[in-house]
Amino acid sequence: MELRNKMSVSGFLLMEVTEDPKLQSLVFSLFLSMYLVTVLGNLLIILAINYDPHLHTPMYFLLSNLSFTGICLSTTTIPKMLMNIHTQNQSIGYAGCLMQVHFVLMLASLDSCILSAMAYDLYVAICHPLRYTVIVYSRLCCLLILLSLFTIIVDAPLHSLMLLQLSFCTDLEILLLFCEVVQVIKLSCSDTLINNILIYFASSILGGIPVCGIIFSYIQIVSSVLRIASASGKYKAFSTCGSHLSIVSLFYWTAFGVYVSSAFTNSPRNSVVLSMRYTVAPQMMNPFIYSLKNRNVKGALKKLISKES
Repeated sequence: MELRNKMSVSGFLLMEVTEDPKLQSLVFSLFLSMYLVTVLGNLLIILAINYDPHLHTPMYFLLSNLSFTGICLSTTTIPKMLMNIHTQNQSIGYAGCLMQVHFVLMLASLDSCILSAMAYDLYVAICHPLRYTVIVYSRLCCLLILLSLFTIIVDAPLHSLMLLQLSFCTDLEILLLFCEVVQVIKLSCSDTLINNILIYFASSILGGIPVCGIIFSYIQIVSSVLRIASASGKYKAFSTCGSHLSIVSLFYWTAFGVYVSSAFTNSPRNSVVLSMRYTVAPQMMNPFIYSLKNRNVKGALKKLISKES
């Protein structure tokens, strides 16, 4: 198979959403609508939390950061999809692809860390309510976010730098709607052992530790709730976790699907579907889940909208 030197690679080809020209306009409108809903919905959550002093707590500080990363992650992938659909050109430049890999890794890892921190906040609020203000405070949340950012800022460029060392084959088609690190590595014709080791190591740290933290928190929460005597008390405690658990399930289910598909399958149709779910669904549903299930956020949104009107 013919090799291309890494310096001569001009770009890659992303998957087409649909090959039917009649559906291009419909798909473009659908993606654009989803992107606008994602940005506006998450922006409203951020504004409502900043506007209402009652929401200036660690949990809502983390929620506003989750909304911000949702906007950034969607902006990293969806505008390029829209441009490709509009121009009917699936190419993405070499530098643009590496930048997309970098920011997708960074923002997805940050999402994971924030969700883990939110799980810990819920654990303390339910299992140690009298000591909540002592254990969890705004400075601790800021430190957790900064620590996560520092770790991610070190990790994501490392993957990008390792990709720069690879040579690529003539077949440069990525079986997703965006540049994903595993798919890009699969296109290389050079030795990718170090790249794969780095991916598995980083995934175990930046993915495994937050997941273990979430699982530990919910084991403690369930154990504590089951000891509550009244049914209404149990319902109230579980309903407190409902929004977070919904986001966690949606995020990890779609992320797991994309990375398993990238690593073990070559089905273009499955790749397109999983790409759409991963880049659109969690970020778009976040404001809806929290605004519908959380009375405090719902009340803050009503106050914000009534003030603006």
